[in-house]
Amino acid sequence: MSFLLVQFLTGLAGACSLFLVASGLSIIFGVTRIVNFAHGAFYMAGAYVAYSLTTRFSGGLGFWGGLVAAALVVAALGALIEIVLLRRIYHAPELFQLLATFGVTLIFQDLSVMIWGPEDLVGRRAPGLQGAVDVFGQAVPLYDLFLIVLGPTVLGLLWLLFHRTRFGILVRAATQDRDMVAALGVNQKWLFTAVFGLGIFLAALGGALQLPRDAVSHTMDLRIIVEVFVVVVVGGLGSVTGAFVAALLVSELNAFGILVLPQISLVLVFAVMAVVLVVRPFGLFGKAEGPARPAVAATIRPWRVFGPRERLAVAAAVGLAALLPLVAGNYLLAVAAELLIFALFAASLQFLMSTGGLVSFGHAAYFGLGGYGAAFASKAFGLPMAGAVAAGIGLAATGAALFGWFCVRLSGVYFAMLTLAFAQIAWSVAFQWTAVTGGDNGLLGIWPPAWASSPRVFYLVALAAAVAGIAALRILVFSPFGYGLRAVRDSTLRAESIGLDRIRMQWAAFTLAGAVAGLAGALFAFLKGSVFPDNLGIPLSVDGLVMVLLGGVETVSGAVVGALVFRTLTILLMSYTDASKLVLGLLIVVLVVAFPRGIVGSLSEFLARRQDRAATARAGALKPAE
Repeated sequence: MSFLLVQFLTGLAGACSLFLVASGLSIIFGVTRIVNFAHGAFYMAGAYVAYSLTTRFSGGLGFWGGLVAAALVVAALGALIEIVLLRRIYHAPELFQLLATFGVTLIFQDLSVMIWGPEDLVGRRAPGLQGAVDVFGQAVPLYDLFLIVLGPTVLGLLWLLFHRTRFGILVRAATQDRDMVAALGVNQKWLFTAVFGLGIFLAALGGALQLPRDAVSHTMDLRIIVEVFVVVVVGGLGSVTGAFVAALLVSELNAFGILVLPQISLVLVFAVMAVVLVVRPFGLFGKAEGPARPAVAATIRPWRVFGPRERLAVAAAVGLAALLPLVAGNYLLAVAAELLIFALFAASLQFLMSTGGLVSFGHAAYFGLGGYGAAFASKAFGLPMAGAVAAGIGLAATGAALFGWFCVRLSGVYFAMLTLAFAQIAWSVAFQWTAVTGGDNGLLGIWPPAWASSPRVFYLVALAAAVAGIAALRILVFSPFGYGLRAVRDSTLRAESIGLDRIRMQWAAFTLAGAVAGLAGALFAFLKGSVFPDNLGIPLSVDGLVMVLLGGVETVSGAVVGALVFRTLTILLMSYTDASKLVLGLLIVVLVVAFPRGIVGSLSEFLARRQDRAATARAGALKPAE
């Protein structure tokens, strides 16, 4: 009994730091609608800066002063990033802030290694809280008890801030209706900056407070960000109280899950999040979201690139790609096949996002299911590659249909987070079901048959599959089904008034996108000869989002360009520099600022404006003189 009590207290202590980070993210998203993927990076920066201020440059600050000063320094940095970067792209589609903050995360990861080194750093013990107290025969660190008291204290201070000050009233009002707050004459720019700085301060303080408990490392940002997203969504976006309750729930599940249910400990938190979102679509304490900028544009142009001349250009490009085996070596062909596979994967996510208006944070689940389905069919049943690929598509489509049935009943970030929850459930099953999936060792020996074993032949197979899959998706976009999807996306009430079933249509789109992603995953398994749980992981889902956003989420086929650019940059930078994440992050930030609608989207908009100007000039020239 005493051991369980100590475990419970440990969970409460962990909940404090988690609550600080999650409350900051909840406040930021509630007001600015920024899905701040860099929130974990600011948490990590808070820990690193606190380490330096309390060990190397302690001066007269002392330990506690160093922790607070570190949070203030990082908050100032966050406010500067909001002013210089995010403020420039507030009018772009909402998800481009996600892309920008992803670039910031990559920059922070490499900079932390350059400044503090790759080794884990152990900070000082908290003065006066270095010992432990006896609780029913078990030692409980004094610092844990301090954190247990600190959590409710910070919650109370935030409650006073948001309910007893003018700033807090404005923040709560902006969470519900930003347009009305702007109509009342409030300067939204500085309100957003203040809210962003406050959220970053809380994240950095949470990281700094971890210094006496855990070692500081350059991977701690990714460890915390997923749990923080879970806490924010379970508690309800914009609800500080919800973040506190959800942080307690998640921390206690982590503390006891490994003891009570070790077989599903990795999936337990995400299973709880899925259940909460199915039962309460806006979280435990959340309310319906206020008006927000659309994630995609209200219309998708057929894009003039597919006129007669442009169709000829596309056919010529495909023809040249088919001739690549005549001049390229085996390595280049393998890289080219990988690029084609990821272009197909990104195109499937593009279809879901641009046509269906559904932003998935867990699309890699169906990529991985396609790979595992092909591996099972090949190794266990001895099917040829064509049959194994078909089995992979079938497994991915089945998983997408099962998960999608629940997901399409939600919208916005809640939909996105439920897709993330199901993806993590699939990843956890693949990771822990060692007898079937091989666990972390994966499934090996999944090679194509003799006729396709040559890199040249396999490249042509990948090219044919990518061209066929992308063309089929494009045909769907401009089919009656695609127009119906866009109608549902743009106005659900109007679409349903003319007889369109939103849930059924989006469910079908979700399943189709999962099937195409499964095709890409099955081909990737044969290309690499193996499949691992990482094929279903969050990093690959984030990569898919980056590809779509780089190409242009408002376009039909921009993901192809985005995938080719992103994967090529990733491969080249990893080959030629040790600071690949830093350079890639800077390039992403530059591209977001220079092309706020993505590469293809911005190019399409530029061509459309030029043609409109030319048409206006011709009309003026033809106008009879008075």
